[in-house]
Amino acid sequence: MTMTMTQAEELLRPGRMLIGGEWISQGSGGEYVHINPATGRPHPPIPMGGAAEIEHAVQAARKAFPAWRAMPADARRDVLLRLAALIRDHVEELATLTTLDNGSPKRTSGSGPLAAADAFTYFAGWVDKIGGDVIPTWPAPALDYALMEPYGVVGVMIPWNTLMHNVGQVIGAALAAGNCVLFKPPELAPFTMLRFGELAMEAGLPLGVLNIVPGGPDAGRAMVSHPGVDKIVFIGSGATARQIMASAAATLKPVTLELGGKSANIIFADADLQTAAGYSAFLAMANAGQGCLLPTRLLVEDSVYDRVVGMLVATTRLIKVGDPFADDTVIGPVIDFRACERIMGVIERAKAENAGKLLTGGRRLGGDLANGYFIEPTVFGDVDNASDLAQHEIFGPVLAVIRFKDEAEAISIANDTEYGLAAYLFSNDLRRTHRVAAALEAGTVFVNGFTGLPVTTPFGGVKQSGFGRMGGRHGLEDFLRPKNVYIPLA
Repeated sequence: MTMTMTQAEELLRPGRMLIGGEWISQGSGGEYVHINPATGRPHPPIPMGGAAEIEHAVQAARKAFPAWRAMPADARRDVLLRLAALIRDHVEELATLTTLDNGSPKRTSGSGPLAAADAFTYFAGWVDKIGGDVIPTWPAPALDYALMEPYGVVGVMIPWNTLMHNVGQVIGAALAAGNCVLFKPPELAPFTMLRFGELAMEAGLPLGVLNIVPGGPDAGRAMVSHPGVDKIVFIGSGATARQIMASAAATLKPVTLELGGKSANIIFADADLQTAAGYSAFLAMANAGQGCLLPTRLLVEDSVYDRVVGMLVATTRLIKVGDPFADDTVIGPVIDFRACERIMGVIERAKAENAGKLLTGGRRLGGDLANGYFIEPTVFGDVDNASDLAQHEIFGPVLAVIRFKDEAEAISIANDTEYGLAAYLFSNDLRRTHRVAAALEAGTVFVNGFTGLPVTTPFGGVKQSGFGRMGGRHGLEDFLRPKNVYIPLA
């Protein structure tokens, strides 16, 4: 039976924070009242941590670190495997909470918990395989070896749009490497993360190894600047990332950043055009366009432009926007009132400035959806790549379509952006796909479709999309640093 919004909201409980294995119901940062993005209704309040709670959590993590780091590899592995199993057992609950948190459709929100379970399983498998290297030296005989060691306490801040996926990729890798984690979940989507903390405690994660402190900018600044935090991982906007880097510089702590994107999606004339147009419509509008890697600039070869755009618009108009708990809903609301107003402002400016031709959409939905933050899937055609519409990340269901003449121009337009997180291309010419993929300035290139981000593969950006990698062996190594040991034998 399909769950209704009212039935789902019965799962919600007043928020708490987890510090040193204890659940705390009050914080020095006051309270935050989460608003359901689909209905505009308030949810139970959550306590907000401030500098005092960050200090408490850092001390708890530092106290827990020596024992967690020294725990036998099989024991640490098994804790993470138990956590993976618990996440898998609670996929339905976590999916429901995710939908309440950020408005993502229930039909797809289960993919995040499943991805997190896979990630914890994958990184658990690495725990008993973290080794080192024996290194040849000269001129005197010696034994030299490098050990891979955890940093210590890792501060983690992730956004609200892909909650459990990021938890698995980041926290799973950090814990597997032997680090303790201080996690500031997004205040715009707190409830899924707090339930994850409960599951982590149930799995037997030692007290203080994972600390969860909801909070605003003050808590984030306290965490980044704290000398007891050894590394920061941030996923979010470039503006906030610059502030984080400046603050982290005071204690010279390393930072991993996964930031925004304005990913190009190139459709060549030799592609399967119907498939390419369908993928392009659904990918650009997925999660109401709220994804850093989504292909929000569509580049179409001039000779097939009209055909592709016709198929694209027809497909876009079929995308059902509505109640995220309805079985036929494809995209739900944007995250909050501010985002809704900002996105509608982008659309209105693009129309006023003739940045492109509005082909479909462009309105905020009313009627039964008027109290939520729902925006029609919107497509602009014949967009100038130099316009704000094509250059700036909108983080909403808005697609800019651009013409190109040939392969060289397609690559030039695709790379003409400050971002470099992902890129997409559709072509049935095998040589071209390899050639273009190599030329695109992006951390990940998807060819002829998108099947998600397997935990085994590295993901991250170049240029203003950040640095460092999540996922795979590279993602694990982001939480380890080598120590060299030199023993003379002469």
